[in-house]
Amino acid sequence: MRILITGSKGLIGTALKNSLRFMGLEVVGIDNEFDPHHPEHGDILDSSSLFSKVKGIDGIVHLAAISRVIFGEKNPELCWKTNVEGTRNIIEAALSTPRKPWMIYASSREVYGEQETLPVPESATLRPVNIYGESKVEAEKIVEQAKKKGLKGTIVRFSNVYGSVLDHHNRVIPAFCRAAATGHDIIVEGKDNLFDFTYLEDVIQGVLSLINLLSTQDAPPPIHFTTGKTSSLGEVAEIAKEASLKPLNILEGTPRSFDVSRFRGETSRAKKLLNWRACVDIKEGMQRLIHQYSLYLNANLAEPVLAY
Repeated sequence: MRILITGSKGLIGTALKNSLRFMGLEVVGIDNEFDPHHPEHGDILDSSSLFSKVKGIDGIVHLAAISRVIFGEKNPELCWKTNVEGTRNIIEAALSTPRKPWMIYASSREVYGEQETLPVPESATLRPVNIYGESKVEAEKIVEQAKKKGLKGTIVRFSNVYGSVLDHHNRVIPAFCRAAATGHDIIVEGKDNLFDFTYLEDVIQGVLSLINLLSTQDAPPPIHFTTGKTSSLGEVAEIAKEASLKPLNILEGTPRSFDVSRFRGETSRAKKLLNWRACVDIKEGMQRLIHQYSLYLNANLAEPVLAY
């Protein structure tokens, strides 16, 4: 099997690429964050680059995106262009090839916005509250429309994936774990906000299970890869403090107006279709990440770690 990963330099893309290659599968990557001379350099907004990448491909895992809410708020035009038009480009390239590769589209809990009840099932009404979520909803629509044209596509919705020092250091769990490894202050912006934090290793296992299913069966409906459990930002800050290698303080900041404040994903569909469930809880996952940071980071950081 030959698989194309868009966003192959990102958090999930890097881990998935390594896992697939370890399994003996051929992986083609594309990411505009690579050096122009790197074989995986490319841009999903460049149609000609995509058409050359999809030749001979059996499946596509589409992860490339403006992948954070705050990035979307800072540059909404680029967010929409990348997440919507980039997805359209990939689908057009996929449908143009004789093989018609299957495609996994990586969406987000942000498509749900603020839901009244938890846990949130995959069938819940999509009502995003920021440009990032809106772009993901529109891209999902493009995927669903393409299925009527013959695309074997499915949608996965991730929730606060963490678990690597390669992640953005100012995302909330990496920021807290980095602070715990270095002894710097933690700034909590919205201590009562509730989220479903999912460990990277669990997510990769879910995607691998879905790839296996798509190679032999029809594409399933949208699926959550979430734990089905919530932790508040205040609670995860305390976990970081408890596991900290050095003394640290927890400081309270102001919640951001464009963030969803609570989410917990229903997990029964992933269990039923893929026999998948998250195995690493938030405490164990953070302890692992703190250990990673203790190995790789210089302990003499000058500023408090901001948690976004």
